[in-house]
Amino acid sequence: MYTVAELFDLTHTAAAPLLGACRYPWEALAELHDFILTLGANLPREFYHHPAENIWISKSAKVAPTASITGPCIIGPETEVRHCAFIRGDALVGAGAVVGNSTELKNVILFDGVQVPHYNYVGDSILGYKAHMGAGSITSNVKSDKKLVVVRDGETEIETGRKKVGAMVGDFVEVGCGSVLNPGSVLGRRCSVYPLSSVRGTVPADSIYKRQGEVAARQDG
Repeated sequence: MYTVAELFDLTHTAAAPLLGACRYPWEALAELHDFILTLGANLPREFYHHPAENIWISKSAKVAPTASITGPCIIGPETEVRHCAFIRGDALVGAGAVVGNSTELKNVILFDGVQVPHYNYVGDSILGYKAHMGAGSITSNVKSDKKLVVVRDGETEIETGRKKVGAMVGDFVEVGCGSVLNPGSVLGRRCSVYPLSSVRGTVPADSIYKRQGEVAARQDG
């Protein structure tokens, strides 16, 4: 459940060429900066504004005048960037997404339809198609001991080789309000996380994360 193919439907992101060349999604983070620059330079001018260096915003997107955007950054069609959103660069935001008030993005891929609508921090992370983070939920991307991040599932460990890795969040995941996704967390497709959770390691697809050590299978198919 750690691979790109197991977590994401790549038909719902402009990052498909980048992610499709990776086995594990966090491998794409090192290449994201250059990928956005190349992709942005080739976007059709009739559909995208180019308001500042290395920033491309779809003409159908809505961006609040109080939002702060630093490139490289691409904002997709029909996306809404709300009041006081803070995009720090290396952000590829898909179509129909919501980047909400006081939400901060840095080195991220947001697939189409992703919602990070209220007071979220998303750094060094990838959020799959229609993933949703409740108010105040965040990705923590650096370990307290500053060591390289390792993805864990029970006794299985996968070295990322990176000091900064947030969360890999699969398609249709729901993260409850006030939750923290610790460095190297992987959330499988269609899983749900209870509010006020502290998630470590991996959460299987089609499951409900209640607390550490208590994960139940979904009963709604």
